[in-house]
Amino acid sequence: MYIGKLGDGASADDGIYVLLKEVIDNSIDEHLMGNGKTIEISIRDGAVQVRDYGRGIPHGAVVDCVSKINTGAKYSEGAFSKTVGLNGVGTKAVNALSTEFRIESFREGEVKAARFELGVLKDDESIAKTSLRNGTRTWFKPDPSVFKGYQYRREHVERLLWNYAYLNSGLTLVFNGEKIHSEDGLKDLIKQNLSAEPGYPIVHLRGDDIEVALTHTQAYGEDHYSFVNGQYTTQGGTHQKALREAFVKVIRDFYQKEYDPGDIRMGLMAGVAVRVQEPVFESQTKTKLGSSEIRPGGTSMRSFVYDFLKVELANHLHRNPETAEALLKRILQAPAAVKAK
Repeated sequence: MYIGKLGDGASADDGIYVLLKEVIDNSIDEHLMGNGKTIEISIRDGAVQVRDYGRGIPHGAVVDCVSKINTGAKYSEGAFSKTVGLNGVGTKAVNALSTEFRIESFREGEVKAARFELGVLKDDESIAKTSLRNGTRTWFKPDPSVFKGYQYRREHVERLLWNYAYLNSGLTLVFNGEKIHSEDGLKDLIKQNLSAEPGYPIVHLRGDDIEVALTHTQAYGEDHYSFVNGQYTTQGGTHQKALREAFVKVIRDFYQKEYDPGDIRMGLMAGVAVRVQEPVFESQTKTKLGSSEIRPGGTSMRSFVYDFLKVELANHLHRNPETAEALLKRILQAPAAVKAK
């Protein structure tokens, strides 16, 4: 696993947040498979604990799953086909970069635990009886000799967790005792990031393997939030590009005018989330999607996003003429449109 820059936690893309995300991603994958609706995260004195209520790791595989490459459920054929993980090495790297790493798996009234230091197994405990619910509990403390002077910043952790909540309806995350939950997905994300009233009510569209929320603001630039399989792609990628292109095409068709793309997108604030089988990323930290197809040998990303917007966005504008009128008004306020009058 490549964790990008090390840092001390001051920046949201510092390595300690990548470690946290790698552990949470495993719990998210369990949730996506229909196992567990709550994930509990606590961070105290630089140590992280993540507890989910999924199926738990098979007890015979607990040690290998967090210490040996090419092990884990994601290698089963067909399993987790639309999850974030590409190669199952994330938790192993967290283990190796932690002065102490503990894993506990609760399954059917039994618990299996193991403890490591800098990736080296120190305690391999025997299976014991337990009354605790099924799931996995992971505890780790990043190595201060690698992440010098590190400190988890609450605002960065909360933003990370809110992104998980926006993308996973029905999931509740509990951070240091406080619940994080979203009912309206990307609509909530857009609402949270608005600094003023939008030009029209947020358009929120959901389909199979895709969700889009958008509106216009009075800003001159564009704001985009893109996700694939629950992963926040901060650098965008093929899905974000497809949305920008599709939005222009659908708007031109709807109003039957060849408006300038820049005018159509000026002030656009949009979120797009897609589920892709076997995603390919252009960056090792999985922040830019490179997949040109929604699945190997399947529909292209451009066609998938366009076909969805062509129907859903056009229908929404037909059903909501006030929104359509406000959107058109915003386009006509753009510099090129004003100049063309």
